Amino acid sequence: SLANLSAVPAKVNFSSPTLALTDTQGVSRSLAHYRGQVVLVNLWATWCPPCKQEMPTLQSFYDKYKDNGFMILAIDDGDPTKDVLQFVKEYALTFPVLLDPTHIATDRAFNAPNLPTSFVIDRNGTIQLTWIGAINSQMLEKYVTPLITK
Repeated sequence: SLANLSAVPAKVNFSSPTLALTDTQGVSRSLAHYRGQVVLVNLWATWCPPCKQEMPTLQSFYDKYKDNGFMILAIDDGDPTKDVLQFVKEYALTFPVLLDPTHIATDRAFNAPNLPTSFVIDRNGTIQLTWIGAINSQMLEKYVTPLITK
């Protein structure tokens, strides 16, 4: 099944880039603001099938751990704002969705090869994991939960 076709994360170790983008509510959010939390940065687009596939998984993982100092920042890669707003509504996303009309996140800050790509930043601002492709809940529990609960 599709659910089992999850990417396995690569363990990495580099400092989180400085990045500030505006969310769908017009609020500016910077990665530095979330220091002290575990942050999963998800680079995605509305037209990307694996992005759509993993969004409900990300939402349920967020619901489970948001009270434990866990945050998801989903950065949309250049879609029109109205498309992003429609997607957020359709998938009932409650974590911040950031708009990146000029592709700063994918091209410069994270240098992502394709979508979706996710990065997990620990409480000290170090990127510990990176995923290329859709994530399933087993992989999140196996790799991300220990960073949240330790």
